[in-house]
Amino acid sequence: MGNKKMNRRKAFYILVAILVSAAIWFYVDEFGNNGSARLVEQKVTDIPIEYTSEDTLTDRGLMLLKDGTSQTIDLTFRGARRLVTHLDRSKIRVTVDLSAVSRAGVQGVGTSVSISDRKFLLNNNVTITDRSFYNATVNVSELNSNTVEVRCEVTGNVADGYSAGEVTLSQNSLEIRGLAKDIDPVAYAKVTLDIGKNAVESVSQSLPIQFYDRYNRLIESEDIYPTVEAIQATLPVFVTKELALVIDFKEAAGARVSNLDYTISPSTITVSGDAGKLKNVNSIVLGEFDLLNLLDEGASTNTYPIIIPDGCQNLSGVTRAMMQIKFKDIASAEVTATQMEYAALPEGKEAEVLTEELPVTVFGTTEEVAAITSENLIVTADLTDYTAASGTYTVPATISVKGTGDIGILGKYQVQVTIREVTAEEEEPPLEE
Repeated sequence: MGNKKMNRRKAFYILVAILVSAAIWFYVDEFGNNGSARLVEQKVTDIPIEYTSEDTLTDRGLMLLKDGTSQTIDLTFRGARRLVTHLDRSKIRVTVDLSAVSRAGVQGVGTSVSISDRKFLLNNNVTITDRSFYNATVNVSELNSNTVEVRCEVTGNVADGYSAGEVTLSQNSLEIRGLAKDIDPVAYAKVTLDIGKNAVESVSQSLPIQFYDRYNRLIESEDIYPTVEAIQATLPVFVTKELALVIDFKEAAGARVSNLDYTISPSTITVSGDAGKLKNVNSIVLGEFDLLNLLDEGASTNTYPIIIPDGCQNLSGVTRAMMQIKFKDIASAEVTATQMEYAALPEGKEAEVLTEELPVTVFGTTEEVAAITSENLIVTADLTDYTAASGTYTVPATISVKGTGDIGILGKYQVQVTIREVTAEEEEPPLEE
């Protein structure tokens, strides 16, 4: 038992000794015998160079050539081991600003180095001790330009019943720039518009540009520089559709669409237009017709212009439509109203309707009009505009119909009403003993 305990203690001491030795080794390796941080050097090779302000060169009629231009650089960093040995090369950015270049030819331009790693930004002891060069070599050439035609190839198809129009491009010609040997073989630029399968709407896309020679062979060169990176191509897709001609009828009590007999000639027209615009369009509203206007005439003939949706073509060629309209069954009668009421009586007032009988003209189908009696009519005097008035007045009245079918009222009506203040005695009647 005692031997096992001594073995465990011995193992524990050995483990502690190993950890202490490792800590001492790390400290000496990192900081040295004098306690200062140990500095080491780390070389990072083939770091890509990024060239900026190339648009400034273009404005000056110049361009940067890849051949003869430095593409990568080697940098040597010096600093604490824990920093430089774990340097992430993706955090290193080397740039060359071309804004000061004003002539063609091979020349040197200074490089700029930045590191986006936060550990390095907070440590001033990391330095660049060496680089493969301080000035990058840039090969700048005079810029040549040509203007070429832009063509569009359409792939895919439109659905049955639809047709495609002519492709329109954001520009029909394109300026390209580069060395004469690179741009002279270019005969035209081309974009490809894929409208998909069974297209039912117009298609518009921003398309990449390809270049072709006069033998229609694709030119694959990175040294051709167009003034724009993409061309907008739009293909209108049209549909031919038969649209119904309709009227927006304004109904009222006693005057319903269900009681109409009317025809519109022509009843439909055929139009062609943008499929997207016509997608949910099935009719054309010619105009509005108030059915109350038909009561006096009994029958009516009206002509309306046919206004088709914007961007569409009227294939029928008909520009006006005629509507003939009448009620199937309409009748009117004069009924004496005897039930009188009032509304909007102000507080502290009382009113009395003096009119006892009021002739009212009603209309509707023959059957419904015949069923109307004075018991079905209620006359309501409107006192809204008489809140401060006292005395006898002729006021507007509304007629309502109760207990019967769909009946309309013709005309405007008035009744006489007396309005007076309520006396205190009337407001608080004496209590009975």
